[in-house]
Amino acid sequence: MKATAKAHTNIALIKYWGKRNEALILPTNNSLSITLDGFYTTTSVEFKEELLNDRFLLNDTVVEGEQFQRVTQFLDLVRSLSGKELFAEVASVNAVPTAAGFASSASGFAALAAASSKAIGLNLTDTELSRLTRQGSGSACRSVFGGFAEWQKGEAEDGSDSYAVPIAPMEHWDIRVAAVVLSSKMKKVSSRAGMRRTVETSPFFKGWVDSIHQDLEAIKEGIHNKDFEKVGEIAEANCLKMHATTLGAIPPFTYWLDTTLSVMQTVQQLRDSGVPAYFTIDAGPNVKVLYLPEHEEKVQETLRNIPGVSDVKLSRVGRGISYLEDDKVV
Repeated sequence: MKATAKAHTNIALIKYWGKRNEALILPTNNSLSITLDGFYTTTSVEFKEELLNDRFLLNDTVVEGEQFQRVTQFLDLVRSLSGKELFAEVASVNAVPTAAGFASSASGFAALAAASSKAIGLNLTDTELSRLTRQGSGSACRSVFGGFAEWQKGEAEDGSDSYAVPIAPMEHWDIRVAAVVLSSKMKKVSSRAGMRRTVETSPFFKGWVDSIHQDLEAIKEGIHNKDFEKVGEIAEANCLKMHATTLGAIPPFTYWLDTTLSVMQTVQQLRDSGVPAYFTIDAGPNVKVLYLPEHEEKVQETLRNIPGVSDVKLSRVGRGISYLEDDKVV
């Protein structure tokens, strides 16, 4: 009763920000993402009859506290679906900075959902796996798929129609993403806490939600037509609208650092010089820059020379869930 799964992070081009149901992790709006090959989590789950409780190791370190509670509560969902009351040993290797705005929970819970459901004998479709994964971390439901995926918020109160669907496969478009690393420290305001505060107190939140449908339809058309300028402009504007809602919250907060603004300005200067590039930022200080393959050298060199930038990690479009045996994809 053991399985190993690998899942990649995804970066939302149309952001998920705000829940209508916290317990079931049901969002206030649809969102759309691109899965990245450069950041991923590999997780092994083994259910054992002799265990008296779950164990969770992250990068060879035993995890306790809130992180452990989230994992064991998610395993309770898997146990409930299977009808088997067995505890598990979970070992994850995370090639993503944790809680720094690089979507570590997306790859983490997608890998955990895939490995645990397979290990315990559930034979889930991609839709069923996405629906299950959502209950661990909302954005993780998009990491079930490679390429471009849309998380449908759904309408049902039980969350049965809230899951991700593929929009375009990995092979559709060779678009690139540079992850600009400014800080890998744990952020002061978690995504969950930040969403809650924004939904409850920000006067800008309604305007944000009202703008999503138009952004979604336009960016899907841009992806279908491989219109980089259109996709980049919409993604950048959507990102700025999301972060504006946090400045209107009570008390206001931001995930940005001084260097975050420097990167944003540099990307705009690249465009002015004739190099098409666009930024997007999730709930953290680090910036992701969209660009095309022919501009990779110029984009990478420019970003690395910004004071305060510690690293620039390049990614292509990534694949969805894969299962491993002896480190080989099966």
